[in-house]
Amino acid sequence: MSEYKTNGCDGISCKGCGRQDKQLNVFDWLADVPGNIDETDYVEVQFKNTRKGYYLNSNKIPLEKDDIVAVEASPGHDIGTVTLTGSLVLLQMKKARIKSDAEVRRVYRKAREVDMEKFYEAKAKEQDTMIRSRQIAKDLGLNMKIGDVEYQGDGNKAIFYYIADGRVDFRQLIKVLAEVFKVRIEMKQIGARQEAGRIGGIGPCGRELCCATWMTSFNSVSTGAARFQDISMNPQKLAGQCAKLKCCMNYEVDVYVEAMKRFPARDITLETMDNTYYHFKSDILAQAITYSTDKNFAANLITISTKRAFEVIGLNKKGVKPESLDGDNVQREPKRVDLLDQDSVTRFDSAKKKKKKKKPAGKGGNPNRDPKRPSGNNEKQG
Repeated sequence: MSEYKTNGCDGISCKGCGRQDKQLNVFDWLADVPGNIDETDYVEVQFKNTRKGYYLNSNKIPLEKDDIVAVEASPGHDIGTVTLTGSLVLLQMKKARIKSDAEVRRVYRKAREVDMEKFYEAKAKEQDTMIRSRQIAKDLGLNMKIGDVEYQGDGNKAIFYYIADGRVDFRQLIKVLAEVFKVRIEMKQIGARQEAGRIGGIGPCGRELCCATWMTSFNSVSTGAARFQDISMNPQKLAGQCAKLKCCMNYEVDVYVEAMKRFPARDITLETMDNTYYHFKSDILAQAITYSTDKNFAANLITISTKRAFEVIGLNKKGVKPESLDGDNVQREPKRVDLLDQDSVTRFDSAKKKKKKKKPAGKGGNPNRDPKRPSGNNEKQG
């Protein structure tokens, strides 16, 4: 077996690590297996904007990860980076639903210096092309936003990524773009979530956006996920940077739905000898319910466990009313403490004791008189 370097994680080979290009990266855990690279002639090649494809190495070129290759395109050729070889390529093709009898394009060669010069020349035009194409679309009155432009490796084709709320008739736009830029035009529509993942950013959780790091598929998110988790229905807090509902609301909704099955219905009231209690709120993960003596607002809040709630419901069905909702184990809402009160800038200052002021001497009194001596009225007259 060939020598390899380790990254300090229990001897995991660094050969398995490839380009860390967001959610497209795949760890090749078979990189150290002898003969793995010869299992198949297919390789995975990655391009710009989360675009990758699978190509046949029919010429038996010795390829490894991070090799820059020229691959077949329509028309001409494209320049990409090899990101996966060996047995895992077949599994990735199966995941991408590429049939074995499908026509797969070929790897031409490793990129030469002439190929890279054309590649860099084409990439240098992408920013200016995007800005100019936006102005052209605006002049044509099209309700769309061109988010990015990607030139093919040989500069003969350009892919325009755009966002639109509805269907857009861009036939006239393609004609104008082809006349202006003298290349073959391909329009590719992407969603708001794909656009946010392409741009990237930091979410309210303080971490990089999920769509820009590891998410490869975007499932629909409904407001029902927020209701199950008792999340405030505030549109500004529910929406992510793409202006759509946050994808992370789907992560824990199944846990909440399963936990809710162990809660009594919210419209059930609890009867005691002294009062009637209505559902106020539920702490699903703590398996606790808070009840109020008023149906419309918080009053005399008492928190009990779901087990105790079912016990009281069972007693009420038998016509029995307990003395209290939870006897001696009542958990009342704790008094809230304003943390801002603890941040006073003078909280560490020592209190200064006030000095008592001496009373001024009365009228006609002698200021030089000894205060310990009795007043002159009590002195004997000589």
